[in-house]
Amino acid sequence: MLMHAPSPEEIAGWKQVFQAYHDRIRPNRKTGAQLYGCLQSRYPIRVLNDRRADQVVIQNVLQNEVLARELPNGILPNPVCCIVEHAGKGETLYQEQDACFKSIEIFVGIDLVTGYFLVEGSSLLWDELFAFRGLSETDLSNFYSVAEYIACLNRFGLLEQTLSHG
Repeated sequence: MLMHAPSPEEIAGWKQVFQAYHDRIRPNRKTGAQLYGCLQSRYPIRVLNDRRADQVVIQNVLQNEVLARELPNGILPNPVCCIVEHAGKGETLYQEQDACFKSIEIFVGIDLVTGYFLVEGSSLLWDELFAFRGLSETDLSNFYSVAEYIACLNRFGLLEQTLSHG
């Protein structure tokens, strides 16, 4: 999860990772429903019925050209928003929170149509969901997306396994 303005050196590094891996990865992006199912199966969550939270997800999809193009004609985003509870495996996420997120609840918003997601409060969970979700054909042409995906797979020891199944 990128949490700062990237340096020119970081950008150059992403481009190197892209060159090294983009031909070895195949599209494997999961749906929003699969992503939500993964979250539900791994962590205790409390679903929010909050129009404002839903609107954040909806507007993030609609205002991003790439994401908006992924919407089928006439279909709007279908958000689900939740809080990860301080229990079970969720407790581990809170114990591992980055300093900038300490003492805030972990919020997750997922668009069930496009698979777009956002996480506030845990870079660890964002990385886990990004690694699980995978990349679309469009994502594979974006050097940052490929480099971030490779970094997330490495973080969880999934790189070789993923490449061998490509």
